[in-house]
Amino acid sequence: MPKIDIAGLRVYDGTDYPEPFRKVVAGRARKRLGEAAGLDQFGVNLTTLKPGAASALRHWHEREDELVYILEGEVVLIEDEGETVLKAGDAAGFKANVRNGHHLVNKSGHLVAIGDEKGDRYTHKDGTPYLQGAQGAKK
Repeated sequence: MPKIDIAGLRVYDGTDYPEPFRKVVAGRARKRLGEAAGLDQFGVNLTTLKPGAASALRHWHEREDELVYILEGEVVLIEDEGETVLKAGDAAGFKANVRNGHHLVNKSGHLVAIGDEKGDRYTHKDGTPYLQGAQGAKK
């Protein structure tokens, strides 16, 4: 399978939700990996959530399964059964046509991903740079 140039993929910010629902996902950025690979049987997205942002409105799928895998940081899975904290290395799955409304929300202030003209980088919620491995760095 051809390698996907993840760094070169378009970042999709926000959503096409109508107002006032659009603000729920403000701070969500996605790269559509599945689309880049030409996949048409299921989607694969690399999603970053700034503090306070949600992955989507609460939803469930009639025809497609959904799997999330947390690469970095911490989010809260909100579903019909309540809230569950998911951290790096955790996963959750949702079977098609199971009416369990769910979404992920970044309720932490641990890490903010920034992608702008200066490139991709991470900061703490207060804006100070995250310097992994640097002595005396705020973590």
